[in-house]
Amino acid sequence: MRPIYAAVLMLATLAPVAAPVLAQGLPGSPNTALVKAGTYPLDPNHSQVTWQVNHMGFSMLQGQFGASEGSITIDPAKPNATKVDVTFPIDKLSVTAEPFAHHLKSKDFFDAATYPTARFVSTSVQASGNSATITGNLTIKNITKPVTLKATFVGAGMNPMNKKLNFGFRATGTINRSDFGLGMAVPVVSDKVDLTINAAFAAN
Repeated sequence: MRPIYAAVLMLATLAPVAAPVLAQGLPGSPNTALVKAGTYPLDPNHSQVTWQVNHMGFSMLQGQFGASEGSITIDPAKPNATKVDVTFPIDKLSVTAEPFAHHLKSKDFFDAATYPTARFVSTSVQASGNSATITGNLTIKNITKPVTLKATFVGAGMNPMNKKLNFGFRATGTINRSDFGLGMAVPVVSDKVDLTINAAFAAN
C-alpha cells in the first residue's frame, strides 16, 4: 500500500501547480482575426504531407513527406486573395522500412535522384468561414497537374516558446499516381492517393 499512497501524495502535491496550466488551454485558437495581413514563411518543423494508397486490397499503406520551404500571403479581410507556395523534399520521404523507401525513391516511382523536390502553388482560393477550397498546380517529376484541396483553419496565436505568431491549416485532397508518372503497379496498388496536409506558418 505504501507505493500507492506515495503516488497519490505526489499527485496531490503536483495538482495545484499543473491545474493553472491546464486551465489556460492551448496557446492557439481558431480565430482568423489573430492573423495579421502579410507574407509568412513555412514552419518546416511542423508541416508534413501524409499520403495513403490501397495496397493490393489487403491493407492501407501510408508514407510522409516533410515540407522544406514555402510561404503564405494572407489577409483575413481578403481571404480569397490568399497565395500559397510550398516545396516538398521527395528525396527525404519517410516510410516504416528502409528497403521500401529506397524502392519509392528509385526510377520505378519518384526517381528522387533526378527530381528531388515537388511543389504546390495555389492558383485560387474560395474561402467560407474557417474553411476554404484551394486550387493549385502540383508539380512532381516535372509534371504539373491541377489539384483541389479542402482546407480548414486550425488556429493562430502567440507561440510561448519563441513569442511569435504561429498559425496553421489542415487540408485533404486526392491525386492519381499515373498523372505524375508514378503509375507502376496500377491497378495492383490503387492509382488513387489520399493526401492529408498539415501546413504551419510562423512570423519572422
